[in-house]
Amino acid sequence: MKPNNSDRLDRVVAEARRAAEKREQGYREQALKIYPWICGRCAREFTHANLRELTVHHRDHNHHHNPPDGSNWELLCLYCHDNEHQKQLELAGGGGSSDPRAGLATHSPFAGLKAALAAKQKP
Repeated sequence: MKPNNSDRLDRVVAEARRAAEKREQGYREQALKIYPWICGRCAREFTHANLRELTVHHRDHNHHHNPPDGSNWELLCLYCHDNEHQKQLELAGGGGSSDPRAGLATHSPFAGLKAALAAKQKP
């Protein structure tokens, strides 16, 4: 006996509802209910149309630490979230330094510009 389209549709709808309920229990959905839809770093605001670009960042970088009060979460846009993890990678890889001048540029590309322009203006 071949199942009719109505039975198939009922199964698809029931499965979709179960999946939605499961997602509702996830930390992303919980965080989206607790916090306003604004990036915690750049203050970009989100709507339903672009909500997929808003992520949940775990402050202690432990994705298994999900207290129901949301104290380990912050909402970040994709760009700020990537930046936060890049900073963490750089610190872990020795890219960080206690010297505040570390990583500052030492080359001055316009150092001789004034003299070159003055020489060019002389007849």
